[in-house]
Amino acid sequence: MQIRFNHQQTSPEAYKTMIKMESFIKSTGLDPVLYEFIKIRASQINGCAFCLDMHMADLRKMGETEQRVHLISVWREVPFYSEKERVVLELTEAVTQIANNGVPQSLYEKVKEHFTDEEYMTLIMAINTINCWNRIAISTGMFPGCFN
Repeated sequence: MQIRFNHQQTSPEAYKTMIKMESFIKSTGLDPVLYEFIKIRASQINGCAFCLDMHMADLRKMGETEQRVHLISVWREVPFYSEKERVVLELTEAVTQIANNGVPQSLYEKVKEHFTDEEYMTLIMAINTINCWNRIAISTGMFPGCFN
């Protein structure tokens, strides 16, 4: 495998813009574990091996169990995630696949049980940011270890 090109070197301004989005999300106080769940679930849906490899490793470094890391894709079928985490995973799926069904009102109401509108906006931005990273990684041919 060979990367098509290094996006950071090819377009430093685009890269800086993405980093600003990351900085914004981190400045909101979003729980870092929830953010990693978002990154992993969106990357699973989008098929981004580079991002999956990175964010699964990041979640492990945060102390998450292998079981919780590996079963995110089947979160509905296991009892290892809180209701708040489940809502975030469901929202991640809906926003990542927005063309399928949008974000149903019933899901918005579930989100509102755990998050304010401002936090909901942060979640949307977090989901959109990883979706953008996935598209950059896939489009430029990135794969785990490609920068080593």
